[in-house]
Amino acid sequence: MGTEEPIRWDPYDPVIGKDPYPVYRRLREEAPLYYNDAHDFYAVSRYEDLDRGLPDWQTFSSARGNILELIKSGIEIPPGTLIFEDPDAHGIHRRLLTRMFTPRRIGALEPMVRDYCRRTLDPLVGEKGFDLVAAVGTELPMRVISALLGIPDEAQESIRDSADKFITTEDGGQMDFSAGAVMDTEQLSAYIDWRIKNPSDDLVTELLTAEFEDEHGVRRTLSRDEVVTYMTVVAGAGNETTGRLIGWIGSLLAQNPDQRRDLVADPSLIPNAVEEVLRYEPAGHAIARAVMTDQEFHGQTVPAGSALLFIVAAANRDERRYPDPDRFDVRRKIRHQMTFGYGIHYCLGAALARLEGRVAMEEILKRFREWEVDWDKANLASTSTVRGWESLPIILR
Repeated sequence: MGTEEPIRWDPYDPVIGKDPYPVYRRLREEAPLYYNDAHDFYAVSRYEDLDRGLPDWQTFSSARGNILELIKSGIEIPPGTLIFEDPDAHGIHRRLLTRMFTPRRIGALEPMVRDYCRRTLDPLVGEKGFDLVAAVGTELPMRVISALLGIPDEAQESIRDSADKFITTEDGGQMDFSAGAVMDTEQLSAYIDWRIKNPSDDLVTELLTAEFEDEHGVRRTLSRDEVVTYMTVVAGAGNETTGRLIGWIGSLLAQNPDQRRDLVADPSLIPNAVEEVLRYEPAGHAIARAVMTDQEFHGQTVPAGSALLFIVAAANRDERRYPDPDRFDVRRKIRHQMTFGYGIHYCLGAALARLEGRVAMEEILKRFREWEVDWDKANLASTSTVRGWESLPIILR
């Protein structure tokens, strides 16, 4: 009788990245607190451990970043990068950014999202197939986040490409933060400089002129560089994660035609189907934190100063939380999942991502009820931060 190899999880290993779920299952059962000596980090994979740790910002800090390479780099993170901040600065900056994501602003984008999907998909009716990621996944998030932020048309592709370049790594490679913790977007900076000289009734002007009391008790407005940082973070995050969501919608519904037929027959199931896609295949698989004090998990100690990865994709398939978790089920009851994080760093753009996913799924299923994926030509990319389809050619039936 053979002996199973010792468990090994390396977030940079492209072989594991193709299908990490068997490894995650073993982590949950055999090593709920895992230590990787090659890269010097700890990891937890059970839902209960993420439920405990992610909201506890005092113990598990974001101030050194939420990406393993960033924590390890030790570089200085610019102010205003709220995803890399703890209170009090985080709360102050987050309150300023919430004005971008009010229900009214998000709801007002739905007609534009639907119109784009219609104009993109209508010409494809009657075709033998098309690349869903190229047609919708790459373009739609860029246009939506640009409409929200007021980014001009001529700058949109440059900002999207900068975000892609910033997170892209070679197989087995790590993100390079030698140039800083935030991607460079010259066109976005130029636009903000122009808006400073030409104020208007828009979101950027609102951010530039909003008064607030900072963490030092000083009453002021955001600096030009802080606004650039805000916009860069939101633009990058909004483009990447939602694009992956649309790709997973296409691939999962192809792999589960019975579920797809249920959605065609009853479109009221679509919002919950989006939740199941998010649970089943999150774009970001792990959230990193810096451990501030010695902490115990499963009878072992994680020393202060360590880097700890909370494996979201593993927790989303924890049998203790979700019965039969490796089954894709558009009717599954999902009370709370970890895809958008938890606690003070819960993703500000979660409602926007859900809106885009819902509308895209509705419009796709209105036009195409049956499809398969040309798996030989599909390209699944996994980096240290995101996992999803770079191309997904579908064959229409």
